Amino acid sequence: MIPTQFAYVAPTSVEEALAALAQHGDEAKILAGGQSLLPVLRMRLNAPEVVIDIGKIDSLREIRDEGDTISIGAMATYAQILGDAGIKGSLSLLHKAITEVADPQIRHRGTLGGALVHADPAGDCGAPTLALEADLVIQGPGGERTVAATEFFEDLFATAVGEDEILTAVRFRKHEGWGSHYEKFVRVAHQWPIVSVAAAVKVDGGTISEARIGLVNMGSTALRATATEQALVGQPATEDGVRAACDQAAEGTNPPSDLNGDSAYRKHLATVLTRRAVLKAAGSS
Repeated sequence: MIPTQFAYVAPTSVEEALAALAQHGDEAKILAGGQSLLPVLRMRLNAPEVVIDIGKIDSLREIRDEGDTISIGAMATYAQILGDAGIKGSLSLLHKAITEVADPQIRHRGTLGGALVHADPAGDCGAPTLALEADLVIQGPGGERTVAATEFFEDLFATAVGEDEILTAVRFRKHEGWGSHYEKFVRVAHQWPIVSVAAAVKVDGGTISEARIGLVNMGSTALRATATEQALVGQPATEDGVRAACDQAAEGTNPPSDLNGDSAYRKHLATVLTRRAVLKAAGSS
């Protein structure tokens, strides 16, 4: 299928993009990398009157080292992020998760900001963004505001970004000295994960001192496995030490049903993958 007819606008600044949003209201859609929006348009699941392409706003592609943090522009592509040495060193969890996104063609077009605003609970980017406790910068008519990752994902395909606002950047505190691992389970290569786990772990003297764990496809949004995070603190970084804590990984989740109509399968996967991810992350601390 082909999309319904729409007008196309390509602003060169955030201010121009916000003005276009204000003019067209809920009849407009923002186009970032397009890897999520374009299939939706082709299937006519959405039929906006105006598409606002923010791909020509150069400032939204910047990746900046700000000392204790790294700011990633919302329009930075996956490939651009993977090629940044600072991200690989200080935000290794994000780097590892993005290497698992689809295929090279998608990674050269898709953007971190586009994926986060699309907010697919099966997407690879939400869990590491939660686990790394990022702050998301949103700009609108009233100026700029910052939202913590824990408050950003509101529901299925719904975020804290208002209809008259644009996500402009994602700020991550550097996690130097932390180990990390992204564990993903799929039936077919390059498909959406059935379950994935993003784990960042800090180990001091063989004991886990801090842990952050994000879950993919275990509810209507990306989730933090807070019960497991808390239970891991003070445990030895061994399989016996982490097993009981990781058995709590699916606590409080509401995953979609698997092909047999039973969400218990995903909950079992979450516990197994969390244990693997934590152990591998602890081993790389």
